[in-house]
Amino acid sequence: MIGFVEGIVAAKSLDECFVNVGGIGYRIACSTTTLTALPPEGGAVRLWTHTHVREDMLALYGFLTPGEQLIFEALLSVSGVGPKVALQVCSAFTPEDFRRTLATDDVAGFSAVPGIGKKTAQRIILELKEKLQVPDLQVVGSAPDPVSQARSALENLGYSPAEVRAALGESVVDPIDSVEEVVKSALKVLSR
Repeated sequence: MIGFVEGIVAAKSLDECFVNVGGIGYRIACSTTTLTALPPEGGAVRLWTHTHVREDMLALYGFLTPGEQLIFEALLSVSGVGPKVALQVCSAFTPEDFRRTLATDDVAGFSAVPGIGKKTAQRIILELKEKLQVPDLQVVGSAPDPVSQARSALENLGYSPAEVRAALGESVVDPIDSVEEVVKSALKVLSR
C-alpha cells in the first residue's frame, strides 16, 4: 500500500490532482479542502494516501493531513459510505468539525452533505463515535449547542442545508456565542 506521495503538482482539476514523482504521474482524487490548499502547478507537495481496490478499479485518494485521511478511512468502514461520499464529508468538515459533529450527535449536519441521508448520518454517528473515541457532549436535559440550533433556525428561514453549511463555515463563531450571535453572523455571510 502507498502511505504517501511526495512530488511536484503537475495538474489540478475540480476533484483530483496529478503528482509527478520521479517521472511517474499519480492521479489522486482529493477533497476540495485538500485541493484548495495545494500549491500551484510546479509546487512541491506531500499527500497522505489511501489506496482503494475494487475488482474493477484501483484508485488513489490523497489528503494534506493525516487527520483528514483518518476521517476518510473511518467513513469507509461505515456501511453505505463509499469513497465518493467520504470525500464529500472531508470536503464539508475539517477533522475538528467532524469530531464536534459526532460529539453533538448532529444528524442534520451530516445529512446536509450531498449523498448522505438521515439514516446514513445516524449510522455514521453510531458507528464512528465509539471507534474514534469521541466523547458524548450532549448531557441529558441540556440544550443543543448554539451552532446546531442556528443551523435549524436558518433552515427554518428557508435556506438550503448546503447554504447553511457554507455560511456557518465562513462565519466567525466563538464557542461562547449565543444562538442569536451565530445566526446573525451566518446571515451576514448569506446576504453577500
